[in-house]
Amino acid sequence: MTPKLEALLPDLLRERAAETGDREFFRSIGGGAVTYGEAYSRTCAIAQGLVALGVEHGECVLIMADNSADSICTWLATSLTGAVEVAINTGYRGQSLTHAMQNSQARLMFIDEELLPRLVGVRESLTHLETVVVYPSATPAALPDLPGLTVTTFDAILGDGSTDPHRPIGPNDLASIVYTSGTTGPAKGVMMPHGQISLFSRLGVEGANLTEDDAFYCFIPLFHVAGKFIGIMGSMMTGGRVVLDTRFSVEAWLPRVREHGCTVALLHGPLVEMLHQLPEAADDADNPVTRIMASPFPAHIALDFQRRFGIRGIETWGMTEVTIPIWQPYDEPIRLGSCGRLRAEHFDLRVVDPDTDEEMPVGRTGEMVLRPRRPWTMMQGYFRMPEVTLAAWRNLWFHTGDLAYIAEDGYVYFVDRVKERIRRRAENISSFDIEAAGVTFPGIAECAAVGVPSEFEGDDDVLLCVIETAGATVDPVELIAHLAANLPHFMVPRYVRFMEQLPRTPTGKPQKAFLRTEGVTPATWDRKTSGVSLRDVVRASEAS
Repeated sequence: MTPKLEALLPDLLRERAAETGDREFFRSIGGGAVTYGEAYSRTCAIAQGLVALGVEHGECVLIMADNSADSICTWLATSLTGAVEVAINTGYRGQSLTHAMQNSQARLMFIDEELLPRLVGVRESLTHLETVVVYPSATPAALPDLPGLTVTTFDAILGDGSTDPHRPIGPNDLASIVYTSGTTGPAKGVMMPHGQISLFSRLGVEGANLTEDDAFYCFIPLFHVAGKFIGIMGSMMTGGRVVLDTRFSVEAWLPRVREHGCTVALLHGPLVEMLHQLPEAADDADNPVTRIMASPFPAHIALDFQRRFGIRGIETWGMTEVTIPIWQPYDEPIRLGSCGRLRAEHFDLRVVDPDTDEEMPVGRTGEMVLRPRRPWTMMQGYFRMPEVTLAAWRNLWFHTGDLAYIAEDGYVYFVDRVKERIRRRAENISSFDIEAAGVTFPGIAECAAVGVPSEFEGDDDVLLCVIETAGATVDPVELIAHLAANLPHFMVPRYVRFMEQLPRTPTGKPQKAFLRTEGVTPATWDRKTSGVSLRDVVRASEAS
């Protein structure tokens, strides 16, 4: 079967349904298989509903849901109508949820029934939302009363699946807006055109050597780009199949890939380390997976991981804004510590001085900056944030915020982040959001959030430095409960450090680099060593 590497998403779905309609497209863990033909019919039924609801070409449609057949087909339906899919992180709540919804200015939202309390909690702050469609098909009587909004069931909006809107789509049309956290402000909506997501998928197909015979294990949620554009859309390009899961479980990973015959998967660096920490078993290598893509593929365990599980590791480097331009070549031996080589037919890469933008010599560390060689293959800016867009694209190069160096042989080595960006378990975290939630807790005059190294390579835990108001005494357990009720779970700090004052620059800004370097002190409160379970705290906040 010939891969359809150049096809845009709507045409890709139509061609697969026409040519391989009876072939399995995806199945959910614990669920049945869905063929390409069935997925296309379901997608057309949803697209008919979108048209009936008045969705226009270029309009944003929100999807806040776990991986499922219906959430995938809703994403595909937005592309058939020429609308823009905006997948909302299911961890968002409070201000982070409000910001994404308001910034997108979307009138229509699809949401899992279990997430409706989040929407109820921010309803009064929303000025654009008009219609809410609830998964799965809850009975109308069970739907909440949201004043000023039309709330309906998913089944109620479906057409009969007999017609396709066939709205014209080009590589320059926006396909998706993905919210990714910044360092000092709220999350930014990355505008991804159809040309970009097509290249994203092509890079995955070529970089991991995907074929029609592969089964891709995809637990990465659809609000992240890699699972969606490599796992699902990449499989569409080759005619392969996808096995959908909703969560990563270190204990269940091997049993599930064995049960479903999965041959390829994506794993973030900390997840690779978690699997490696399991007690070794004699049959670990008795599994169908032949290769994984990882960012990073931790150098200190890479060779042993490959030996133990019989899996080839392919290290990559990428960002939502630029796709994945750097890959460990599939046909070359692993290069420990390197994220690979540039796909130079698609991108230009330089390493520059972060302060002057002057190019650094070979082997010298600087900031990675990129630009595309073909139009519409990188992000078109941050949605409704022109100043941030201009800053990121200064001097006609996209500034990644990541430090690296390029060796004489062209291999790229990631070193660190330029700014105080926090990255925890593959989530980019905004210190701004954590601090904004922190200062709403009684007794806190000021706070600063930074990332400190976790037990996993290239991964952070969150440290919150707190200044109490005069005469106040803040209970860290109560503070954590407050933050869990107002932030996504991955933003809730592990550490709380009480200080008399924050170190400051001459212009009065907190010196976060100093706080990060100083890190966890003996007096710092640690949620884990104190026996506070984040899972229990989050459940309690959701129940209240």
